[in-house]
Amino acid sequence: MATLEREIEPEAAPYAESPTEKEGLINASGHVQELDRQFSLLSLAGVGLINGNVWPALGGSILVSIYNGGPPGNLCVQLYAIHHPDFKVQPWHVFVTYVIVSWLGCLAVCFGHRLLPHLNTLGFTFILSGVLITVITVAAMPGHSNRPPHASSSFVWTDWTASIGYPDGFVFLLGMLNGAYAVGTPDCTTHLAEEVPHPSLNVPKAIALQMAIGFLTGLIYLIAILYSIHNLPALSSSPFPIAEIYHQATGSTAGTTGLLMILFFPILLCVTATFITNGRTLWALARDGATPFPEFFGRVNRTLGMPLNATLACGAVVTLLGCIYVGSTTAFNAIIGSFVIMSSASYAAAILPHLLTSRRNVIPGPFYMRGVWGTVMHAVAVVYIVTFIVIYCFPYALPTDAASMNYSSLIFGGLTILIAAWWVVGPMRNGKYQGPKTIGGPLGEVENMRRVNETTV
Repeated sequence: MATLEREIEPEAAPYAESPTEKEGLINASGHVQELDRQFSLLSLAGVGLINGNVWPALGGSILVSIYNGGPPGNLCVQLYAIHHPDFKVQPWHVFVTYVIVSWLGCLAVCFGHRLLPHLNTLGFTFILSGVLITVITVAAMPGHSNRPPHASSSFVWTDWTASIGYPDGFVFLLGMLNGAYAVGTPDCTTHLAEEVPHPSLNVPKAIALQMAIGFLTGLIYLIAILYSIHNLPALSSSPFPIAEIYHQATGSTAGTTGLLMILFFPILLCVTATFITNGRTLWALARDGATPFPEFFGRVNRTLGMPLNATLACGAVVTLLGCIYVGSTTAFNAIIGSFVIMSSASYAAAILPHLLTSRRNVIPGPFYMRGVWGTVMHAVAVVYIVTFIVIYCFPYALPTDAASMNYSSLIFGGLTILIAAWWVVGPMRNGKYQGPKTIGGPLGEVENMRRVNETTV
């Protein structure tokens, strides 16, 4: 047994020059190890799977590219509305439930830190069991007890319905937005690299599990619910399309409620997982001096063992976004709708410099694709991202007007200008931001430790 008595000074510098600094053990990011490595491979994959939330995301966006009012708030209102047919949904209904659920998730991350690995493992299990129950239900119930039969195979696989004003081929490309929204978070597990043992091995494995399980569950779920549709026009006129699909499949309000509850719990867990990764992202950026008030947001709360300030700041931003929804659903949907574009652009911002420098500035890891194939994969990824960023900026349908216009390009451009302006007046001017100074490679002792200041084997 070896005792690691590595107390981190409260005023430790945001970056330490070498592993021999007095502040504590230095990890592969070049920073002092401040967070416990309490996540296992399974719980880390759970974070990715819950954050990706593929089949619930596909269910919630079956007819539209983006949730209206946010998944948690909208689904809570759905659960109430199906039992009250005369209920008229108002924006403030969605806002109130949205804020309550969001802050429950934020506070769970802040004050239930030690339970998060277990919660994510539970979420991993729940997503797999939830999709199994849903698929079996919507596949078995149609055609029985006087319920309409399943949709035809031609409806699911060959019939083409495109009445949005674009050529068929372009409609197909636009339709990929739903898939991009559902599986567009492969980075979420990387933000916990300092909280899992052997991250160079476990983080890529978690990403692979997230993508593989998300693809399989999403595909099976889509096929099952498409076969349960027997009245397509009813979906277009329904304020809650997935609730209408479940009702067509089960023929009962109780069955619809049960299936929506199965959908609700993964989305609720997704809120928690999102605050985990977003809080860590803001904390890591602040630690490098890239945000306003870096000393405040780059601080780890010693009692809770997590970046409290950064996580609470994310909760505040989420609340402000909800206020926009109350004032203008068009503005809110424009901001939320730009998620795929901004996340995709962030991936290109990491891949393109790597490609242009002949991939020589990143230390290869265990899963490094060497030779020409690695270069080809990076080039294909960049071309794909750039192409679909342009496609996803097109209006959702033609003709368009001010209310139905796609403002994602405006949001993306405006945010880029704001970030560039902050860079000029902030980090570039004061010289605080130097970028991540990774030292790379496995670092034995620091990668094996589970607690920053506890005994390890």
